[in-house]
Amino acid sequence: MTAAVPRLTQSSAAAVRWSPWAALDLPHRFDAASLRETLDGGQAFRWRPLEDGAVWQGVFGQHAVQLRLTETPRPLEFRAATEPAAAAHALRHYLAMAATLDNALARLPLGSDSVLAQAVAACPGLILLRQPFAETLLGFILSSTKQIPQIRQLCDTLAARFGAELAPGIHALPTWERLAAVGERELRGCALGFRARYVHETAHFLAVRPGWLARVETAPYAEAKAALCELPGVGEKVADCTLLFGAGRLEAFPVDVWILRVLAERYGLEGWRPAPLAQFGRAHFGPLAGLAQQYLFAAARRGR
Repeated sequence: MTAAVPRLTQSSAAAVRWSPWAALDLPHRFDAASLRETLDGGQAFRWRPLEDGAVWQGVFGQHAVQLRLTETPRPLEFRAATEPAAAAHALRHYLAMAATLDNALARLPLGSDSVLAQAVAACPGLILLRQPFAETLLGFILSSTKQIPQIRQLCDTLAARFGAELAPGIHALPTWERLAAVGERELRGCALGFRARYVHETAHFLAVRPGWLARVETAPYAEAKAALCELPGVGEKVADCTLLFGAGRLEAFPVDVWILRVLAERYGLEGWRPAPLAQFGRAHFGPLAGLAQQYLFAAARRGR
């Protein structure tokens, strides 16, 4: 049974000193649905809606921010509980695809692939996020056999227990260096289950290899994916998610149960295993296969 998603309220956030609302000078095509799907559709796990759903509060890196859409012409506004100029700069990087989405969509085979065209039409304005690489890896190691609300709760628990406090009651995810100092028993106490061993062993792997993650982040796709798959708890799907959402490797094509179903039912690839399906995705959808994957994933979850 999926755990209920705790919702933030205006009163629970009242102790935080937020900067004034300001527009992001970022071209965008967001509406309420595409903003929700971008922030809460399986790419990132540190965003929550305020109870009226009009404001989203999130934490990434060392930044705690809120986002909202205004009515006309629906610009995206933000305010920060951390240094606002630095948060604005980080948000522009985090949401950078909003400025290039039309060009990216033009490179997908929408004219020849009606399934993909329908998926894009079902959620116009959905973009891929560019998240901090190290925390993207942590989030997807935690994702094994979990649904989005459960992954969010695991991330929040680790942040509250071991992460730096950015503002009253708001914590960053712990760094891998911090996690290397945490025992596996303590991690199990955060309800990580078998994932505690993966986090513990990965933290120690990275602790004795300074600079390893930075080198992987900039390595060629195939090399980076093979390297990530050396880590405990990281298979091809987790590696591809980490590279797609944390390193901007748009050729990565994660294959999960939703994509398995879409490719089987809509592309006739029944019985194919994940590795050849990922190869098919990269070949069929091209160098922006990961963007196609996210639209197919979003549409499948909506029953489109």
